[in-house]
Amino acid sequence: MDDTDEIQGEVLRTVKLSEREFTRLSEYIECELGIKMPPGKKTLLESRLQKRLKLLGFKTFKDYCEFLFSPEGAEHEVVNMIDVVTTNKTDFFREPDHFEFLFQTALPELVKTFGAGVKKTFIVWSAGCSTGEEPYTLAMILTEFGARYPGFGFDFLIIGTDISSRVVEAAARGVYKEDRIEPVPLEMRRKYILRSKDREKGMVRVAHEIRSRVRFRRLNFMDSDYGFREPIDVLFCRNVFIYFDKETQETLLRKLVNTLRVGGFFFIGHSESLSGFDLPLARVAPSVYRKVE
Repeated sequence: MDDTDEIQGEVLRTVKLSEREFTRLSEYIECELGIKMPPGKKTLLESRLQKRLKLLGFKTFKDYCEFLFSPEGAEHEVVNMIDVVTTNKTDFFREPDHFEFLFQTALPELVKTFGAGVKKTFIVWSAGCSTGEEPYTLAMILTEFGARYPGFGFDFLIIGTDISSRVVEAAARGVYKEDRIEPVPLEMRRKYILRSKDREKGMVRVAHEIRSRVRFRRLNFMDSDYGFREPIDVLFCRNVFIYFDKETQETLLRKLVNTLRVGGFFFIGHSESLSGFDLPLARVAPSVYRKVE
């Protein structure tokens, strides 16, 4: 296989990324996003940015970088570059033990804290939500919980955030290929997933009842203020920390924990660990923590 790719009917010769331009880009990505970009990621970055160079008409990464770091590029291209380099792996009901714990333990504990029937909107944050599968899963779980215990007067809002504008826009639409919903339990599929009238399209949409419970917005973990005016009751930030070095992880964790109310629950990925971090969190289940005083 040679170094050409077919893009929109034209042949694009792969533009090579020099060490100098890789250093410029990787340092910018780490500074602005906190995402580590070691030398081993050079080929990946080179590959992912090819379409941006083609679309903008640049023949070298030097020209692309000059534009990217110009006032015009900062306004128009940085967000596109971020969309290209960030990873968007997610599924409905990913790591299902977490949702079981949320339904059976965390939500009853939170209701007990405030008292059944007390007018309170529970706020759940899905941080790094990608194309929306996680926040919609959370909305299904909380809807089911409210239906199971109608006497609680249970109300909630899910907030999904991601650094990529493109995936946030896709998440808000709530439209997916049919095979993406296979992990959703059949009973919930029947209630909360709408199939296209044209079955050959193979597309589905999350029902309005669920979509209306979720708000999406763009958020960079490196921002100084996350914009929450009320404390978070449940925070899902899973399979995110692997992209950051230890120092950035600690800074990010402290900022995230600060958004949680005392007694709130914090879920991380099963492959992640908070070992070695001095945080006001008590482990209550595998990869599940609760904020303490």
